[in-house]
Amino acid sequence: MCGIVGYIGTQTAKEILVSGLERLEYRGYDSAGVATISEGKLECVKAKGKLYNLREKLEHSISINDAQIGIGHTRWATHGKPEEHNAHPHLDSNLNVAVVQNGIIENYRELREELKSKGVEFSSETDTEVVPNLISQYLNDSNLSLLDAVQKTIARLEGGFAIAIIDANNPYELIVARQQAPITLGFGQGEFFCASDVTALLPYTRAVLTLENGEIARLTPLGVEIYTFAGKRVNKFPRTLDWNPGQVEKQGFRHYMLKEIHEQPGVVRSSLETYLNPNWHVSENPDFSPINLGLSSQLYENTDYIQIVACGTSWHASLIGKYLLEQLAGIPTTVDYASEYRYSPKPVIPKTLTIGVTQSGETADTIAALEMERARRSKLDSKFQAQLLAITNRPESTIGQICNHIINTQAGIEIGVAATKTFIAQVLGFYYLALDLAYHRKTLSNERISEIIEGLHHIPDSIEKTLETQDKAIEELAHNFTQETEDFIFIGRGINFPIALEGALKLKEISYIHAEAYPAGEMKHGPIALLDHKVPVVAVAMPGSVYEKVISNAQEAKARDARLIGVTSAMNSQEAAHTFNDLLTVPEVEELLSPILAVIPLQLLSYHIAAIKGLDVDQPRNLAKSVTVE
Repeated sequence: MCGIVGYIGTQTAKEILVSGLERLEYRGYDSAGVATISEGKLECVKAKGKLYNLREKLEHSISINDAQIGIGHTRWATHGKPEEHNAHPHLDSNLNVAVVQNGIIENYRELREELKSKGVEFSSETDTEVVPNLISQYLNDSNLSLLDAVQKTIARLEGGFAIAIIDANNPYELIVARQQAPITLGFGQGEFFCASDVTALLPYTRAVLTLENGEIARLTPLGVEIYTFAGKRVNKFPRTLDWNPGQVEKQGFRHYMLKEIHEQPGVVRSSLETYLNPNWHVSENPDFSPINLGLSSQLYENTDYIQIVACGTSWHASLIGKYLLEQLAGIPTTVDYASEYRYSPKPVIPKTLTIGVTQSGETADTIAALEMERARRSKLDSKFQAQLLAITNRPESTIGQICNHIINTQAGIEIGVAATKTFIAQVLGFYYLALDLAYHRKTLSNERISEIIEGLHHIPDSIEKTLETQDKAIEELAHNFTQETEDFIFIGRGINFPIALEGALKLKEISYIHAEAYPAGEMKHGPIALLDHKVPVVAVAMPGSVYEKVISNAQEAKARDARLIGVTSAMNSQEAAHTFNDLLTVPEVEELLSPILAVIPLQLLSYHIAAIKGLDVDQPRNLAKSVTVE
């Protein structure tokens, strides 16, 4: 879970590398480093901690300033502690070859022992260090080209990885290879780039090409050559991004997370415009859906069961999706942690739709679960064949290559590690899918579908009103929980239990306050033992079928002296004030749509507690945005 940047061209590489790493720092920020070649000499500078430490060291490294080729890396530690000697780039023992890697070399121990037996000395505990030393062995022993040496090295590696390589003896070549971990090439005028994410490339080019698994690229000042790992030349063409550099700026907000919370009304509007058919009316013929998902008729005809795999925030969105798919479309649905599903898959059931949910489209556990599902069904007859659907913010990613159906959440670039707008966008994807399936399966009347769609159209204005009326009030409330508060409990029921889970996750991710969520009815079955005056309880109590039950469960917590915070409708606030010590209100909304609004105050509460504590909101400790390792 790291960020890679590479450059070859006519400009000074150092600033391009470091600024690119700054845009990738959300992928890991334990340590960072760059390696460049100038006048046939390899220079490498590394630093522990955030990127400003590397910048400071580079200011005192004069020889690196003139280089026009280089690679950089920002790290989230897997093998070896986050110390400078474990930071990338890693060099061979001759100090000629430098490598940066995202991923894991699973057989590195065997390779390390083999290289040690040949006299190679290692200076880190990482798996990556075997790569430059293997390349160096092939260069020295077989007199191969750099490309050939890298190809032979890759053939020895097991695991998932993306790597970028430079060699002092081949100062006009940058080699890039991909096996499961993401890497994208950028095309300029006489200059070329590589990066783990296109966000690093936006200031320099919008012409990009994403390498696929099993591909290797050779970048020189004259152009880019792409080959398979077996050495076959591949003809590919770049695409043009419609993103701009402004999308990765804070635009006056203190943190990216706060900016992205405030971008949610626009994300919802854009999503509604993309997926809701403006010309649909209640009386339309059955072949004209109110939802524009572009799914095949085969999916509607061959889906009697749905299984969803996801991780983290995407898992919470999937739990809301389960509720919608079962209650609106009438399809039995399960939700599994992707990391668990890989080792305890469900029995193979015919006419199953498998949905993978991942913001980045590169989440290793989710990708592996989908690939396993596709592989185990490929040997069975047609009614068991895999139907795979991705809900992702990056349709060009690995998951987009695996799945035959995609719902592009179109949330835009999200820099903050704690997901906000991408969560909302995933939830909307499930509303569309459930309504689309309900329409084709006739489990809802057209009149009811029209009511739900009308309610969705009001959501952007309601989010804006929530932000306008609640932001400052929640900031004031947050001051009460920044000193002595060590635990929070969140509760909810029905469609809003996942919102309680999401609220607890956000709080612990960025404020480091321990938080747990429970179905409200389960409080009395054990968790109530945790409660006293030091443990605030947040109850998602949106008016609807389970409102009175949530209020009753909240009263149980109040009787144990817990400070009660209620998330409820503004229309209901006078009544709710009798139960709760503090109210976080949203505009009136029907229960079915309430999760989209109920999560907003919880995002703000988590944000303000962390910000007041002076914590790094956008880059919380030990986390990374794109989890590309198991």
